[in-house]
Amino acid sequence: MSFDPRAHRLAPQRWFEDFALGERFPLPSRTMTEAIFLAFQAASGDNHPVHYDVEFCRTRGMPHMLAHGFQVLIQSAAGAGLFPFMVEDSLKGFLDQSSRFLHPVFVGDTLYPVLTVAELTPQRSTGILGMATTIHNQKGELVLEGTQRYLLRKRPG
Repeated sequence: MSFDPRAHRLAPQRWFEDFALGERFPLPSRTMTEAIFLAFQAASGDNHPVHYDVEFCRTRGMPHMLAHGFQVLIQSAAGAGLFPFMVEDSLKGFLDQSSRFLHPVFVGDTLYPVLTVAELTPQRSTGILGMATTIHNQKGELVLEGTQRYLLRKRPG
């Protein structure tokens, strides 16, 4: 038996018309550790003490360091789950995203992101797949909601 690297996939290839409204793509949960806060600060260059100085936060009534909104948002990156493996041949581009931050996230909070297919807009040879983005914390509070939109190819003729 011969080996074909094209058959080595984590998920079956899907095209625009293979998706259904309401289909869910849970992403791995992640606890916001001090190390994640440090890594985000280093990557973003954001130097406001609310994101790295525990005592600054406590003197303002917070239990610990407050996560930057973008630090919360990146937990919804589709690449953390199976979706990008499903669209390796059909993905043309990531079009846009929007988000609203609804509750604060502090060191020690665990986040549970989910992407849900909420839009399927067919075009001639492609389609727009929109995902509703939600992130809940360990208390069940919705801390972020938003959208992500992708341009996918339709199945080749």
